[in-house]
Amino acid sequence: MVDLTYRPRRLRTTPAMRALVQETTLQVEDMIYPLFVVPGTGVKEEIPSLPGQYHLSVDEAVKMAKEAHELGILGVEIFGIPTYKDEQGSSAWDMEQPVQQAIAAIRKEVPELIVVGDVCLCQYTSSGHCGMIDHHEILNDETLPLLGKVAVSQAKAGAQMVAPSDMMDGHIAYLRQSLDEAGFNNVSIMSYASKYASAYYGPFRDAVHSAPEFGDRKSYQMDPANRLESLRMIERDICEGADIIMIKPALSYLDIVREARDNFDYPLAVYNVSGEYAMVKAAAAQGLVDEKRIVLETLLSMKRAGAKIIITYHALDVARWLR
Repeated sequence: MVDLTYRPRRLRTTPAMRALVQETTLQVEDMIYPLFVVPGTGVKEEIPSLPGQYHLSVDEAVKMAKEAHELGILGVEIFGIPTYKDEQGSSAWDMEQPVQQAIAAIRKEVPELIVVGDVCLCQYTSSGHCGMIDHHEILNDETLPLLGKVAVSQAKAGAQMVAPSDMMDGHIAYLRQSLDEAGFNNVSIMSYASKYASAYYGPFRDAVHSAPEFGDRKSYQMDPANRLESLRMIERDICEGADIIMIKPALSYLDIVREARDNFDYPLAVYNVSGEYAMVKAAAAQGLVDEKRIVLETLLSMKRAGAKIIITYHALDVARWLR
């Protein structure tokens, strides 16, 4: 029976009253900020497909990391463009490349900041795919040792966390073993446990020059139509040693986020991906939306769905707005 005396508007009368009963909160500490590092020095070039985001040389990436830390952001995730590409993607574990150099420099200059290394090969292979290739087939098991090298190189540079986004089967177990054998027992793994083959990645691929040379990534990234498969993927990665699980993209997959929160008692992250960011920026530039309101509402929805950690290009702006 409906309680006709219940008047929910009583608790919406003033900002203070609404804050008193607010169920979900968005905090600066929830966010990780992605950085795109490139060769050179003194480089800070806006990425056309990601307005407000930049290609940064290592020295400029350190400055941006310091700014993020001063705003209260707890971590940055490092992506990069190498000086060379080859069939194996060997620049991905080259200690002289921008990613490893940026990790080391940020750890030295901003030691309190968590530095996350992205473990994948797509930015480093001549094919633009995330693994070794044989006649246009992406090879799973042959790719694992290469990913192990990437993770260990990033840990050597100083990363406290690695985030494998390649979606090869068995990669979490292989990375955990590789890190442990190299003496990096305390380096954690944030698994892209449910990374969907999404159309929302376009601006990112433009930013890091990682569009595949042929075909697509549907043979290793998840089908957007599948829900139950996501739960199996998450369970597998937890069993293999993942410390944090991630859903990517975030906004169109909040049902998956909610199911993950309800089924697994593990730290849960989402990636507010490049396409989601670019759409907001484009709409705001046209005066169609209030950028601040729509960004805060969007990220709040991710928290409400169950995420604790949000990787987002909006992080610096949100940190300022929340002050």
